[in-house]
Parts: sequence; C-alpha cells; structure tokens
Amino acid sequence: PTRSPWIYALSLAVYCTAWTYFGSVGRAASDGLWFLPIYLGPTLAMVLGWSLLRRVVRLARSQRLTTIADFIAARYGKSPLLAGWVTLFTVVGIVPYIALQIKGIAVATAVITGQPLDGSAGVPWWRDSTLHLALALAVFTIVFGVRHWDGTERHAGMVTAIALESVVKLVAFLAVGAWVTWGLMDGPGALLASAAADPALARLLTLGNASAFAWSSWFALMLLAALAVLLLPRQFQVMVVEVEDERHLKRAAWVFPLYLWLINLFVLPLALAGLILWGPQAAAQAELFVLRLPQAAGADALVLLVFLGGLSAATGMVIVES
Repeated sequence: PTRSPWIYALSLAVYCTAWTYFGSVGRAASDGLWFLPIYLGPTLAMVLGWSLLRRVVRLARSQRLTTIADFIAARYGKSPLLAGWVTLFTVVGIVPYIALQIKGIAVATAVITGQPLDGSAGVPWWRDSTLHLALALAVFTIVFGVRHWDGTERHAGMVTAIALESVVKLVAFLAVGAWVTWGLMDGPGALLASAAADPALARLLTLGNASAFAWSSWFALMLLAALAVLLLPRQFQVMVVEVEDERHLKRAAWVFPLYLWLINLFVLPLALAGLILWGPQAAAQAELFVLRLPQAAGADALVLLVFLGGLSAATGMVIVES
C-alpha cells in the first residue's frame, strides 16, 4: 500500500497533531494570524527544498539509516556519542509532546461526555481512562510498528492507517468549519463583518502595525517549523524511512502543503465564531471551540465526527513518534 504516492503524501500529515486540530484555534483566538508561521515553514520546505529532501532519502537508504539520530551521527563520522546526545534531546522533547496528545484526547472525551475537565482528579490511577488510552496506543504501536527487529523494514499497515487518519481529521475539520461558517454564522462575509465591528476582535484579522511587527519572531517560527518537517522523529520516519520510491516526493511536495492549508482554512473563522457567541472571556478555552460550537447547537453527529478527527490527530502522532 505504501507504494501509492497518495498514501505516502497523506502520511506526512502526521505533522498535524492535536495541537493543529485544537490548539491552532486557541492560538488564533488570542493572537490572530500568528498560527500561520507553523504551516508556512513546512510549505516552503516542501515546495523549495524537495530536492534536498530527496538527497536525504538517498543517503538514508544507501547507509541504512532509520532515525534522525542515525542520520545526524552519520554526517559526523558515525559518532555514537553524538547519536546518543541527539537521542537524549529527542526523548526529552517528545515525551511532553506525546503527553499533550493524550491529554487532548482526555479533555475532548470529557467535553463530549459532559464530564468535568479535571474529572480524573481523585480517581485511582488504575481507573484513569487516560491510562487505558495510553496502554491501548502502546499495544497498537507494537502490533503495527515494532514486532520485528529489522529497523529498515517499512510498515505498510502503519503508514496506511496514518494516511486514513489524515483523511478523517481533514474531513472532520472542514465539516465543522463549513458548518459553523455557513450554518451558524451566515457565511464568511457576515462573520468577518461582525468581527471587524468589534475592536477586540478586529485586531485578530491583521498583523498589526508593519513598523512594530515582530518580523524576527515570525521568521524564527517559520524556520523552526521548516526544520521540524524533517527533524521531528515522526516526520523523519514517514518521510525518509517509509518512502517506497523517491519519486513520491514530487507528489508530496504539493499534496502535503495543500493539506496543511486546507486543514487550517477554517481556523480563524472557528476562533472568531466562538468569541462572537461567547465573548472574549471564552478565549481561555478556545481550544475546545471546535467541539463546543456544534455541541451547543445540538449537532450531535457533527460533534462525534469532530471527536473522531481529534482522536485521529492525536493517536497518529503518538503511534509514529513512539
């Protein structure tokens, strides 16, 4: 299955985690367009740097490199000490990121079941549903990813599952975005007009004064995001290790950026809709707008679809990153 360039390109969307699915709306509700550099960076990296990515794939294949630690160490004399340090920094960085995904699923579950967001407080650890979720993800990862000792083996089942999850989260986010924009707020024109009429929301539609704009921060975020598209362990796995044919990179060079912009198409409308309906004080929990907007309107089927999209975003990251 991974021989399909479409499956390969869609598997790269594991980049879009629960932070994209929930957190982008939260950031847009507080900082407006400042969620964009996280996706501008990967877009430029794929469109302008796909030939460099092809070279990385060739090097990894010729030298049987299967992790980012292997790759960096190989470029500096195959130093085991350097590989160890890269591994250490990687683990330190991704453990809280994995925890964030699991917490995102737990919070989303609490929202759709009507439980308090701190519902696990006072519950014995063996009855904590978040622990059960983590164990289930561990079993799934073992079954699809680490049953065999050969580190160069490609995992067709895992890649296909990640590609399917990418489709689910995209469809769910587009569905709720379109429903809120046209079904709840009477179209993008009315939504933007309502936001522009409120000074507290109008600032979210602009980048501020050009002379005072924090260009350095904007470009620093873009650079970090561009590097992340290759250097994050999960991205290196799906982009470099799992590729069947380096020619698939040509398809991924435009499909993946297109995916990024489609899944972010309704981020700002969702943030504005929640703030318009519930006021600026709702910005503290804006990450949950994607669930609570259809929930408040009684669109239960859409709430379930959105939850499945968030579940896909979080579990895909955890499985591949692990």
